Amino acid sequence: MASNEKPAGEPSMLGRALSRVATIEPRELSAVVAAFLLFFFMWAGYFAVRPVRETIGTIIGRDQTADLWIATSIASILIIPAYGWIVAKFRRSSFLPGMYALVALVFVATALAFRGDHIDPLAGKAFYVFISVVNLFIISVFWSFLLELFDSNQSKRLFGVIAAGGSAGALAGPLVSDVSVSHIGTSGVLILGALLFVAAIICQRVLLRIWHDRAGTARREDERPLGGNIIAGVTAILKSPYIMGIAVFVFFISTVTTLLYFEQLRLVEVNYPDITDRTRIFARFDWIVQTLTVLSQIFLTGRIAKKFGVIALVTAVPLVMVGGFLALAATGTLGVLALVWIGRRAMEYAFVRPGREMLWSPLDKETKYKAKNTVDVPVYRGSDAIVAQVNKAMEGAGMAPTSIAAVGAGVALMWAGVGWWLGKRYEAMAKQGG
Repeated sequence: MASNEKPAGEPSMLGRALSRVATIEPRELSAVVAAFLLFFFMWAGYFAVRPVRETIGTIIGRDQTADLWIATSIASILIIPAYGWIVAKFRRSSFLPGMYALVALVFVATALAFRGDHIDPLAGKAFYVFISVVNLFIISVFWSFLLELFDSNQSKRLFGVIAAGGSAGALAGPLVSDVSVSHIGTSGVLILGALLFVAAIICQRVLLRIWHDRAGTARREDERPLGGNIIAGVTAILKSPYIMGIAVFVFFISTVTTLLYFEQLRLVEVNYPDITDRTRIFARFDWIVQTLTVLSQIFLTGRIAKKFGVIALVTAVPLVMVGGFLALAATGTLGVLALVWIGRRAMEYAFVRPGREMLWSPLDKETKYKAKNTVDVPVYRGSDAIVAQVNKAMEGAGMAPTSIAAVGAGVALMWAGVGWWLGKRYEAMAKQGG
């Protein structure tokens, strides 16, 4: 963020609380609070409705869900040229809040289609694809914008506490769904998600105003559309071994997540025949994960990044997952799966995600918006579709879940190796830039 930003006024209660747990300079406080709240409402809106998606997955079955991930990957690919055109032609002050408005409208429309207890299969599948694409897209664009506001040094200090805002929202959203779904139903949960995205729009406008308060010349330069062609992100990936490495890193994230995801669907389906109970257990997994995550992000992420560097953030979790998969291979029980699933997600949100975003900070603005979103959405969802089909083929060939878990341990080990290489490259580029 520009050094000539005006000092913030008297800090709010939230601002004072954040300052106690992170090294935040007075001139940074207003932007950090706005970003924290934006992430809170955005992620609360998504995670409030996420259990609905998982319940749909149990209703249509694992095989159809795996096939549905092909449609999700196609939609992820198609959205990138559309997004590239928007970024090239429109100001961020227009399209950033507009994305949240679109999500809110889709949630409302879906709620109307889901009236009553019956979930229409076609509407359910359409919603599953939409929410699976949009969650990666909005989070990628959120971090792209923050990478414009904060430099590499600031990102190490501040991204952990900002990420905690998302984790707090991701805790509040499913917790509310857990206790209210039996009273307000699926439609009510979707309406709740829409209202939270409206709150996110307000926070986005505040953050944009802070951005605009920088020096006039710099503001006009930053606010202009980025220009360029709609496939610039793909070109940047192919030209850069570093960005290609990030894409491979994301592929391994997707592989580990997908293998655990389908095992989760299988075990929940077996242990919870009632649909409402499934929605409740998925919501419960979510808020337990986010409770652990928010505590880690506030008290650990920034300190670990500052003391040990990005390498620690992007290698520790893959190494832990090697042990997690081996434990799952040895037992194959829902209890162990729950521990591994919750642990992986909590550590990924607390450490891998902030570290992964920091990897982009030495790169230029167009790369941060275009190549980053290409990696975060179509590469991620394309990987999901491929691994889902591989998992389906392994199950069809008669591989036991414990054997598939052993495969996951090998994948996690390769994931750690790529993370270590990227961390070393990041440190070298950060020194050159500094």
